[in-house]
Amino acid sequence: MKKNEILPLCTEKLGAELEGICRADGLPVFVPGLLPGESADVQILKTEKRFAFGKAVSIPFPTSPYRKNPECSAYPQCGGCTGRHMRYELTLEAKRQQVQDCLQRIGNLSVDVPPVIGMDNPCEYRNKTSLPVGGSDESPFLGFYAPRSHRIIPIERCPNAMRPSDEIGRAVVDWMRRFHLSPYQEETGRGLIRHLQIRINQKHESMVTLVVNGSHVPGTNALAEALRPLGVVSLWINENRRNTNVILGSAFHHIYGSKTLTDTLCGLRFDLSPASFFQVNPIQTEKLYALARSFAQPKATDTLCDVYCGAGTIGLSMAAHCKKIIGIEIVPAAVQNAKENAIRNGIQNAEFLEGKAENLLPELIGKGLKPDVILVDPPRKGLESAVIQAIAQAGPDRLVYVSCNPATLARDAGLLKEFGYMIQKIQPVDMFCWTSGIETVVCLSNKNARTKDYVEIGLDVEDYYRIKDSAGADKCGGAEEDE
Repeated sequence: MKKNEILPLCTEKLGAELEGICRADGLPVFVPGLLPGESADVQILKTEKRFAFGKAVSIPFPTSPYRKNPECSAYPQCGGCTGRHMRYELTLEAKRQQVQDCLQRIGNLSVDVPPVIGMDNPCEYRNKTSLPVGGSDESPFLGFYAPRSHRIIPIERCPNAMRPSDEIGRAVVDWMRRFHLSPYQEETGRGLIRHLQIRINQKHESMVTLVVNGSHVPGTNALAEALRPLGVVSLWINENRRNTNVILGSAFHHIYGSKTLTDTLCGLRFDLSPASFFQVNPIQTEKLYALARSFAQPKATDTLCDVYCGAGTIGLSMAAHCKKIIGIEIVPAAVQNAKENAIRNGIQNAEFLEGKAENLLPELIGKGLKPDVILVDPPRKGLESAVIQAIAQAGPDRLVYVSCNPATLARDAGLLKEFGYMIQKIQPVDMFCWTSGIETVVCLSNKNARTKDYVEIGLDVEDYYRIKDSAGADKCGGAEEDE
């Protein structure tokens, strides 16, 4: 098998990015767009020792009964989705299988993963959209980056975004044309308008943040007048003059309306600033948090430790059922948001601490903290060695793990098994419909954990951005997380 060689291949299954997995010369070949049972002529684009990447250069045959019209003119050039060419139920099954395969291959765990909890209507679910600006002074446009690039694909309408995101985007583009405002060009570092970020609450009120390469933006009053009829209740300018992929800079300027956007989740109220973290799919988030609460089984006498707590949303949703909530988070702004959220909702039994989980949790455990429940919601790289060691030392009755990466979940579950923690319940939830991303809630328990000797372990905590596919190859797992 050589680069640029064209081979007739048949798809066996879907991979971690919802791409087709074929086989040639005994090696798996990853081919975006192909579905199980479909054959096509495939051009080999890149070869590695244990796998290859290719693209279909002929029409798939026979056509899978799960293939459908993508219903988006920008797909698949836009990198926002990977599964719009297949029926929704197939994306859910592929995600379920990914979780099960990772647990078996990486964690050496035999677990029956139930069907993924999906959405009844998997569209217009995203309450936050960040759109890079492209084009020229005369013809600006908004879009998304093409996969694995910074080439902007123009988007007129995103079927994943809550309304009125599209109308707001068009109003901003019209305003740019009117005032001859130049889009930012990454290659030169010139141009004014970089990104448009839109937040929408469940009342369909909006907060708009315009990210700019400078300090002066002409025509902001005209922009405000154009956005008010669309339900925009807050308008901000954010300065970002750095040559970076990070969307937001550190300087914010309030233009009009409220300084925050109020939204509700699990019966609690949250006031969001432009930089606040908040789950992007409110319907599925309520299901996810309800599962986490059900798995944690908090009691009135319990102390719950919420590790990687972010703005405190999961822990605060359980506060009424616990004696005390202790949250740990490394991001100072998120800790401040968590404290404000507790005050806003009249919650007095929650404490939030700023610092690295791998430092703070062992310190607290070493000083005698014995939480009845530990809840972890780590970033994609999973748990640090010191966090796993501290959990083992504390020996809580229940450990609830909320994961955005099946590979690191499987690695950590395998390591926790060495301390007697076994998976009792598991449930994936589809938070990012039509993408490869999957959230999984796991309950691990060890009734004798606190009587076990504390054992030092060595753990290599490399990023598992690539996982082994079930055919034995390395493949990237999970969605981007912009959140």
